[in-house]
Parts: sequence; C-alpha cells; structure tokens
Amino acid sequence: MPEYLKMEKQDLINEFEAVRKEYEALRSLHLSLDMSRGKPGFDNMDLSEKMFDLVGNDTGFKNIDGIDCRNYGGLDGLIEMKNLFAEILELNPEQIIVGGNSSLNMMFDTIAQAMTHGMGGAPWYECKERKFLCPVPGYDRHFAIAQYFGFKLIPIAMNAEGPDMDAIEEWIKDETVKGIWCVPKYSNPNGITYSDAVVKRMAALKPAARDFRIFWDDAYAVHHLYDTKDELLNIYDECVKCGNPDLPIIFTSSSKITFPGAGVAAQAASPNNVSMLKGRMQYQTIGPDKLNQLRHARMFRNIQDVEKHMKKLADKLRPKFDAVLFELDIQLKGLGVASWTKPNGGYFISLDVLEGCAKRVTELCANAGMTLTPAGATYPYGIDPKDSNIRIAPSFPSVDEITKAAKVLCVAVKYAALEKIINN
Repeated sequence: MPEYLKMEKQDLINEFEAVRKEYEALRSLHLSLDMSRGKPGFDNMDLSEKMFDLVGNDTGFKNIDGIDCRNYGGLDGLIEMKNLFAEILELNPEQIIVGGNSSLNMMFDTIAQAMTHGMGGAPWYECKERKFLCPVPGYDRHFAIAQYFGFKLIPIAMNAEGPDMDAIEEWIKDETVKGIWCVPKYSNPNGITYSDAVVKRMAALKPAARDFRIFWDDAYAVHHLYDTKDELLNIYDECVKCGNPDLPIIFTSSSKITFPGAGVAAQAASPNNVSMLKGRMQYQTIGPDKLNQLRHARMFRNIQDVEKHMKKLADKLRPKFDAVLFELDIQLKGLGVASWTKPNGGYFISLDVLEGCAKRVTELCANAGMTLTPAGATYPYGIDPKDSNIRIAPSFPSVDEITKAAKVLCVAVKYAALEKIINN
C-alpha cells in the first residue's frame, strides 16, 4: 500500500470506501473493549493471590523488629519494606518513607505540604505566578495535581533521550518555576527511559528557585517486558555529585507489581528532605497499613524475589503488547499517517496519528465499542496542540480482546486520515 499522502484523489476515495465498509463491519459486532487506562489485568493480579495467606493466625502479625502490625505506630513504614524499596531505588533504607497504597497520593500530599509550608523556603501559595514543568506527552494525573494547586503548566517536549533539557535549563532561570514532573523509566506514555546525559543534566540544574524540586516518579523501575532491559542512572547519586542532594523527591509503588488498589507506595529523598517530610507526617497519621506492608514484605524478601515475580508478570503482559504492535505494523506501516513506540517495558504504547486526527480516531473507536484514553489527555489542560497523540494501554483486556481492539484502532486511524486528506 502506498503512502496516503502520495495517492491520487480517486484512489484515496476508493480506499476510503473500502476502509469505511471494514469499519461498519466492526461496528456491527457490538464490541465492548477498553484500553483507556493502565490497569493490570486479572491474570496479572492473580499472580499475587498467595499474599493473603502470608499474614494471619498461622503466620503471625509481627515483623522482624517484633512490631505487632495490627496496632498503631510505625510512622514511616516497616523496616522490611524500607529495605526492599531501597534495593529497587538503589538508595539507603534511611532515605525511604513507606506509605499507603498510592504513590499518587504521596505526590499530591507533598505538593500540598509545599503549598502551605514550603519546600525549605516560603510557602508555594505565596508565589502567585507559580509554574510547573510538564514533559509531553506525559501522565495526565501528574498534570492534574499541579493544575489543582494553581500552577501554570509548561509543556516540555520529549525526545528519544527524555525531556528537552535545553528548554528546561532555560525555564528554570525563572524563580516562579517550582518543579518538574518526570517518569524517567519506561515513561508514560511513550516508554522512553531517560539517557545518562539527560539524568546528569537534570542533576546539575541550578534553578533560580532554591525550593525547586524534581518529582521523580519511578513507577516502572522493574517493569521490563523483554530480555532487553533499559537502565536508568541513579538520579540521587548524580545530584549528590553536583551538590544538589535536596533536588529530587523520588516515588514508586507496588501498584502494578501486586494489586493496584492494595499495593504499597514509597517516597525517597535526601536526609534533609526526609526529615522535613516525616516532621509533617506526624501530624496527619499514626502510621500506614502495616498489615498490607507485612504481606508484601513476606512475599518479596529481596529484589531477587521481585525480579522473579516481574518475569511472570511480563510473560502475561508481553503478548498483549505484541498483539497491538503486530496490528500496527501490519495495517499502518508505510501509510505515512501514523508512528508508534515499541517500548522495552512499562505499561503503554504511544501512538501519533495524522495531525488533527486524534480526537476523530477516539470518536470512531468509541462508536465501534472501544474506549481509549481521551485524545489530549497526555498534554497539560487536555490540549494536544497537534491533536495527534493517543495513549494505548494494552494491560487490562485479554489477548483476544486486545487483538480485536487493535484492529478497530487501526481501521479508525485509516478512516480518520483518509477523511481528512480527502476533505482537504
């Protein structure tokens, strides 16, 4: 099939009619498919069911320190979970705060604290023109947090190595810029892992705002799909080398390792930042859900246990990614109207369609019984200036459902592209 943009008008019309018939045939199937969010599938969650047998009358409720996890206390989490997250993040256990089930909640709370009590400086609410840097395409819930707290969101373009560091280094000259969101490994949605050069430049930043922070969401630290694994340079070590130990606040969780609604989240930082954060936590909680932490600690005694589990999870997830990528390659390759990522890990595939067509593609998919993340969601304020990016989340449906969904998606991409080219 030749590139659509190089075809004669009548050939385009003929092709559109064929695609339209294919689309109507798919609509007639009355499908109900969902690739809207990166939820683990039932098959992935089933791998962690044995966790519920690891805490109870037969196994006991005390951790290795003798703490009865049924009771109050343990402000910053069990030592077992601190040790585990320290291995995952390559930090010291003393730098880890283990919380509840949501790292997003910890991010929200950290910014809320900064708004009212600052981040080593004046409260952020006092900065009336406050701004936050947002690499795009990126994670919509990150952007929503900053927007909720009244920040102006500044898009920063992503490239093959990570965010545009030239743009970042220019923006941080403005003292009203208070932070940047980063998903540095298998980033949401394009699956990019920041290069060593990007991490080093990030660590060496000298922001005009001394309370500027890098919100380093290492959500996919161990989420490899293939034998080829991306490696990420340790941001904290690099910051220490540059005299910026307080610059990053690091987040991760087990949400996509075990159960998304009942995982364990953690944040990590410099001793100075940890002391500040724990000093505030004492007023808001008597401690996290230690029974849940104990379940996780007994299932994952060390990083090797995590890696074995993640290999099983990847074996479930990989065929779903492969099914989507196969359809994209078979149906769209060479047409000149779409490009997509082929990540080595994470939870998403980023699809760029013909400019001005993303919303139309999602509309066509919805009319055929398939739900996608809304077009524009990967950009601040939900506005993709090119209306071209679509985030694909293959994790939740079965392989059979994913294959059907990918076919619908590809036909919708062709439909929207031909429609636009013919009408122009």
